[in-house]
Amino acid sequence: MALKSIQYRPEGTCCALMNVVLDGDKIYDVEFIGGCPGNLMGIRQIIKGLTIDEVIEKFQGIRCGSKPTSCPDQLAKCLSEMKKQYGLIK
Repeated sequence: MALKSIQYRPEGTCCALMNVVLDGDKIYDVEFIGGCPGNLMGIRQIIKGLTIDEVIEKFQGIRCGSKPTSCPDQLAKCLSEMKKQYGLIK
């Protein structure tokens, strides 16, 4: 299957841009521009190979301090968008 990618501009986070690459419904790779480098590198390694739905389930609704969202929450929103864009909704 061909790789699919999206650039996503998160809202309300220190991360300015997310580049997500899918292989089918699995995370192939993700790159975060801006934000907390160590934490985001950790997230990157943890989610590689997981399905979109697994990541959404784990990350949706996570907040960063008093902010209403976080980088993981915004990643879940990005993946939800990718599901719609690429017709991966089950």
